Amino acid sequence: METSLRAAVSAFAIMSVLASAASAQDVFAGTNVAEDRNEDLIEAIEDDAERDIDRFGNEGRPQGFTGSVAVRGIANTGNTDSFDLGVGADLNYVQGVNGYELQLSYSYGEDDGEKNEESLFYGLEYTRDFNPRVFGFAKLQGSVDEFSAFETDTFLLLGAGYRIFNDPNRQWSVQAGPGYRFAELSDVGKADINEEAFGISSDYSQKLTETVYLTNDTDIVGSSSDTVIYNDLAISVSMTDTLALRTSILTEYHTDPEPGFKDTDNTIGVSLVYSFN
Repeated sequence: METSLRAAVSAFAIMSVLASAASAQDVFAGTNVAEDRNEDLIEAIEDDAERDIDRFGNEGRPQGFTGSVAVRGIANTGNTDSFDLGVGADLNYVQGVNGYELQLSYSYGEDDGEKNEESLFYGLEYTRDFNPRVFGFAKLQGSVDEFSAFETDTFLLLGAGYRIFNDPNRQWSVQAGPGYRFAELSDVGKADINEEAFGISSDYSQKLTETVYLTNDTDIVGSSSDTVIYNDLAISVSMTDTLALRTSILTEYHTDPEPGFKDTDNTIGVSLVYSFN
């Protein structure tokens, strides 16, 4: 689910590319069309979470408040009337051995006056370090999306984690624990989901050069109704102390998808990340 949050933010950029391509027939309407399209694309790229310093637990994370935030709005009128709004936030607070993290991603869209998208993805996590390698955590994450198979989907997880590598050039942590899942299906003819579940996550980051990072994050959420595997592979290039360009591919796989839905989704994202400390 946490990676779904990142996927939702990455999808903002893809939507903007498609919107620009749809109006390519207007290329002779002015002499600065390419420049205008490039400006629209730059304004559309969203915060996709700063994976350079994101890790499980609190070891190595800066004390106090850190985070990143982005807002995007696009409106089209004329032959096509549409409106898209996207808001993303990743906020962190570390105090000694205690850490708190809040992630939010909201998107809204209209096409010819009809709403065609509205979703909220969220994650709230508390972590406590027991020593430099072992930590405990409690996580609440979920989504509200009337245009998907699940109107709401919530997962509560408690567990422990271990840092396999923790040095300036390489970070690798794993965490796991039991949880509980409750979800409301869009199909009113089917019963809602209330069941025990489990979660396993791996968070890997490798510094390739002084400015380039490779990350691979994997999340597995399993229950009797479905097991979901998320994998987020990305490369981030730091341009300044606060700006980084990130390209990623997110794969989401369901062992038992709802009827009418495929078992695998792939999302390719290109994002400009702004961070503050």
